[in-house]
Amino acid sequence: MDTTRAIGFGRPPQDDNDRERTPQEKVGHSLHWLLLLTTVLVVFGLTMLYSASYGQAGLAYFKKQLLWVGLGIAAAGTVVFIGYRKLATWSPFLMGGCFLMLLVAKFCFRSVKGGARWLRFGGVTIQPSEFAKIALILFIANYCSEHQRTFFRLRGRYGLLPMILPVAAVIGAILLGRDLGTTLLAVATTSLALFAAGLHLRYMVFPILFAALAGVFIYFFDPTRLGRVTTFLHPEAEGLRSGKGYQLWISLMALGSGDWFGIGFMASRMKAKYLPEAHTDFILSVIGEELGFVAMVILILLYSLWGFFALRIALRAGNRIGTIMGFALTCSITLQAAINIAVVSGSIPTKGMPAPFISCGGSNMIASLLAVGLLLSVAMDTLDPGYAERIHDKIRRIFKRGGNADARR
Repeated sequence: MDTTRAIGFGRPPQDDNDRERTPQEKVGHSLHWLLLLTTVLVVFGLTMLYSASYGQAGLAYFKKQLLWVGLGIAAAGTVVFIGYRKLATWSPFLMGGCFLMLLVAKFCFRSVKGGARWLRFGGVTIQPSEFAKIALILFIANYCSEHQRTFFRLRGRYGLLPMILPVAAVIGAILLGRDLGTTLLAVATTSLALFAAGLHLRYMVFPILFAALAGVFIYFFDPTRLGRVTTFLHPEAEGLRSGKGYQLWISLMALGSGDWFGIGFMASRMKAKYLPEAHTDFILSVIGEELGFVAMVILILLYSLWGFFALRIALRAGNRIGTIMGFALTCSITLQAAINIAVVSGSIPTKGMPAPFISCGGSNMIASLLAVGLLLSVAMDTLDPGYAERIHDKIRRIFKRGGNADARR
């Protein structure tokens, strides 16, 4: 008899609830949490959009956003059904389609607020750059996985240049539409994807050089964005004197007036006549005003938890494509959220970038839910390798049996 166990010393036998989870169980745990957090963020975003836009447009924005959420969920379900592996093999065609859409947006549609980044079909507006970010991630993950022994070489048939050239073409098309924020986000995301794939650090000088060139371009050729860079340091003074810092100044006033617990749901004063883009890029200012500092901290925590569980799915993927793609998608969503929070709080220059899952906007909502669908596909493939192929085979057999039955009749 074990005397230490008998007199109460030592660790008792572990039951099922006390034992450490296996890697597969951790992936399943992360999958459930990712779904829950995404649902919470989307529902919270719809609720706050109702508040932020009701006084100006009634239920118009809310109803439209409900439609986009429905389409995004359908798109995510389609991605899970197809499987991320097959989508990765289609990535060159997806890149080509996004490249063409970006050029059409630039040369065939009129500019809005200095940017030529939207396709318009009746009352529907599409921003191709949102989908180009996902296509870039899929392409890089697929290329680096297929050519893992050669992709980091500067020369060669399957080296770095054959991959960078189409990536640079798509990013250049985004920049051509004067969408500098999305361009920098795409550069950062692709750089992080290449870093996750194992690219040598010395090649990271290229994105740094690109950022430096973007700074030079802004300084000499883009006075509007230069004004944003210089006015965010003194938004109140610039807002009163020249009006350039007006949006940020009102945003800071909204956040400040919210105090700890806000002035109440639907009670925002700044959304009515003062704060531009209150339902899109600056919706977090309305959240801070109506629900307060505590709500903003909880929102930041939700985004952080979303990134944690998404990253855990990526790091436990069963192959390089899943790891690289999942890591890059996680970085894309969390970086975008961090940039939006930094903009509305005056921590960085003002840039029109929506808050993922929350801001009003169809393209961003669908692209964000597509990213979730890809992460879910990675998790499901880790738990059940080849699940998508088996589903496809089963559907083909069903249709084949139906065809044979018709032929016998």
